[in-house]
Amino acid sequence: MKTFDGFMKGVNLGGWLSQCDYSWERLNGFITEKDIASIASWGLDHVRLPIDYNVLEAEGGYSPEGFGHVQRAVDWCKRYGLNIVLDLHKTAGFSFHAGYAENGFFDSPALQERFCALWEQIACMFGDDPEHIAFELLNEVTDKSYMPKWMEIAKAAFERIRAHAPETRILLGGYWNNSVEAVKDLDAPWDENVVYNFHCYDPMLFTHQRASWVRNTDVNRDVSYLESSADEKYFEERFASALDAAQTRGAALYCGEYGVIENATPEDTLKWYKAINAVLTRHNIARAAWSYKQMNFGLSDKRLDGVRKELIKYL
Repeated sequence: MKTFDGFMKGVNLGGWLSQCDYSWERLNGFITEKDIASIASWGLDHVRLPIDYNVLEAEGGYSPEGFGHVQRAVDWCKRYGLNIVLDLHKTAGFSFHAGYAENGFFDSPALQERFCALWEQIACMFGDDPEHIAFELLNEVTDKSYMPKWMEIAKAAFERIRAHAPETRILLGGYWNNSVEAVKDLDAPWDENVVYNFHCYDPMLFTHQRASWVRNTDVNRDVSYLESSADEKYFEERFASALDAAQTRGAALYCGEYGVIENATPEDTLKWYKAINAVLTRHNIARAAWSYKQMNFGLSDKRLDGVRKELIKYL
């Protein structure tokens, strides 16, 4: 299968330029150059950087300060030999999480134009280094009913990007929050540099145990890895349709998020990572774990101190 070279093993920088309070302290201090150096020391080759539209936009145009944060991340990554995926995590009118109250994107030509124009601006700023920088059009489309319109919008954005970044690799995901099941329903790649993208937190019963934001989750119940049944066979079956679609259509495959909530034991977390890593590696699926720091899944958090040296072998 085609591979996403340079982006095979990575980690997310969640909570820095996205899913945050956007305070000066957060934007300027949550992730530092020291963190990027630490990530490089783990033997990874890239980071995925979630970015919310309101960090990049300003009244009447775009924010030099917001784009400056992204440029700083790019510069740090280059300094430490890491590549970077620029992920638009939220756009005006749509977010993967209803709590952010972003609505109307799929029905509004004006919001869709705003999305395409923002991507054109990103391409103008960062489209001249396709070896080290990739673009992810939008994080986690939710409803399956959005899919036809989403493919139409994504193709329009793709064409705007290509005018400024003809060779940059562009990540494309589908419904049910980038479900692996949605990969088969993506459009055929529009060119050789489109990468199919999915996320994997399966089984949610284990990876999101006691998560208050997940519907139908018992917030008082612990779930062991043994109970989850998430062995290599499980992930082989989960990924089968996506692998077939990618192979048939000549696309590389990328798992842009995967991980285990802090409520699981460190020992069980390690077992889950070992199982999923075996399958990702076997099929040359590129990936980025969620997440480097905090965000309920932090790989650098103190709780994993006893297993981290072993765990990072399975990212």
